[in-house]
Amino acid sequence: MLKENNITWKQRLKELFIDYICILTYLLILFGIAMGIYFIILKGIPEFNEWQSQLTATVTSVIPIILIFSFLDYTKGSVGKQKTGLELYYTNKTFIASLVRNIIKFLPWQLGHIGTIRGIYTNFDMLSIVFNICSIVLALVLLVMGLVRRDKRHLGDLIAGTQVLYKKF
Repeated sequence: MLKENNITWKQRLKELFIDYICILTYLLILFGIAMGIYFIILKGIPEFNEWQSQLTATVTSVIPIILIFSFLDYTKGSVGKQKTGLELYYTNKTFIASLVRNIIKFLPWQLGHIGTIRGIYTNFDMLSIVFNICSIVLALVLLVMGLVRRDKRHLGDLIAGTQVLYKKF
């Protein structure tokens, strides 16, 4: 791993933005499929309890995105990395390392889901607020680490033994 990483914060933000657009595209497709199922097959949106909503959000959005990004990072890199000329390097390249990195990277999103869904059902009790605050704090920690550390590694990179670098041509 490099102690001094020369990728710029603009490149990292561009990579994040492109990956964000890819995630939004997936979510829009998922929304279309869900609405089709709800209105064509079920003739309306069913009522869900909190646990059903938590499970639905986790299984249909968070887990697939983690698996997709883990697979892409393990093989050729996310769309954002590919478009910005960046690549993920490993101290020990395994799919598990990629999976661990992406679980940590997307943990703020899952914590936000948990807090928001719980809040909808509990009128935003203290626990839902704590989950949302933890989500925001962790997201900021990951973002700041990836942008300001000299090696540009965030918490997921440190634990998984990875680093985002320029592709070697």
